[in-house]
Amino acid sequence: MFVLVVRNNTNPKAMESSYLLAAYLESQAIDCSFVDSGELFSGVTREDRGLEGVRADLAVVLGGDGTILRCARFLAGQSTPILGVNFGNLGFLANAGENGVLDLVAHAFAGELIEDKRTNLDIAVECEEDAAGGTTVHEGFFALNEVAVTRGATGRTIVYSLDVSDVHMSDVSGDGVIVATATGSTAYALAAGGPIVNPSYGGLIIQPLAPHTLTARAVLTAPNDVVCVDLSKTRDGREATLFTDGDALAFDSPVKRVFVRRGECPTTLLYADRNHFYGYAASTFFKS
Repeated sequence: MFVLVVRNNTNPKAMESSYLLAAYLESQAIDCSFVDSGELFSGVTREDRGLEGVRADLAVVLGGDGTILRCARFLAGQSTPILGVNFGNLGFLANAGENGVLDLVAHAFAGELIEDKRTNLDIAVECEEDAAGGTTVHEGFFALNEVAVTRGATGRTIVYSLDVSDVHMSDVSGDGVIVATATGSTAYALAAGGPIVNPSYGGLIIQPLAPHTLTARAVLTAPNDVVCVDLSKTRDGREATLFTDGDALAFDSPVKRVFVRRGECPTTLLYADRNHFYGYAASTFFKS
């Protein structure tokens, strides 16, 4: 067995728990590797850490939702289950750590935790290449929460066309659009006025950002739909900016189109509480 431990290296409690977990795994003769959250936020890959081709049997994340999101991206394309233990602020994706990390890890080893398979996003970006109309397509971007297409550095509104599975839905002028998973429905999409969606939902959520119209509304797609955000009508000097799970994507030329579909390999999160989602949603969003 091989365990990957991702720890928030800016949180003293998370670091202390990582030392306890290291001693426990050693006592059980279990191989492990430790990755600091700072490495993930700086974009380190499995190849950078010498883990290319190595599949972890379990990933333990000691931190908040941000650390879990980066761990999910680090493990993109693998079926490694992620056990999050909250040492952050929100912790919507993580388990509460009152009973200690070792207790949760022991239950994970015994197969006693609930597997929650979450839809993630597979994103491709088409960029303008030259004045003659040539384009370059960048593929394989991952997000567990959302991809946000927003107004750029000038702060000027952008115009985009929205297609779902080759059906034109609308042309919108505004601050941009979010394409989120059900997991991301309680993040940026919620802040923009989108619905709270149970994580078992396998489709995508399209949430316009400050649209200059009264007719633009959130759209929930079918699981196999492909969403296309076409920016070719945006005027020169109003380039859009892309963010995946809050991290900016940089390109050498303006973005022309963004294609978003459901990822082939879902992200598996482990929970001790079967009603984790509704319980946390009730205490976070509906408390009086």
